[in-house]
Amino acid sequence: MKWIATVGLALLLLTVESVAVKYLGFSVTRIDVTVTIIAFLALRAAVVQGAVCSFLMGYLLDVMSGRPTGLYVFLAVLVFLLGRFANNFVDVGGRASFAVFAMGLDALHMLLALSFTWMASRDAGAIGFSIGGLVLQVCLTGLASVLLFPLLKKVVPEGSERTSEIGLLR
Repeated sequence: MKWIATVGLALLLLTVESVAVKYLGFSVTRIDVTVTIIAFLALRAAVVQGAVCSFLMGYLLDVMSGRPTGLYVFLAVLVFLLGRFANNFVDVGGRASFAVFAMGLDALHMLLALSFTWMASRDAGAIGFSIGGLVLQVCLTGLASVLLFPLLKKVVPEGSERTSEIGLLR
């Protein structure tokens, strides 16, 4: 039941994010709260539950973004799996380390979205990209992840920790 609450929280935060981005006048960047939730799922959720939640959050982002259909669905699950893999090499325990982890996944998510859009676009020169926008988005996502960390600890079930240590994705 808490997995449905996680997706509902993502929908609520996406709505708040879209209003906040428009109200604050960010035309080049956004606050990527879905990647923050996906990063937290990569740390605590079981593979199937986390992948399904990531799929649903990617679908919500697809619907709200206006980008090519299926792009964020694919990227959400890919970033979840890459986050699970990266969790084998890093120790994420507190707010600061979670913020750095989420910022890294957000930069990866944005660069992958840019590259896949560039490969699939007929007019590749029309894709708006700036290094300043990337840095600002990663910083805003880091700030959002610091603020959302206590809430995510309550929403994502405590008993969903990994139990098996076999394989790279555990």
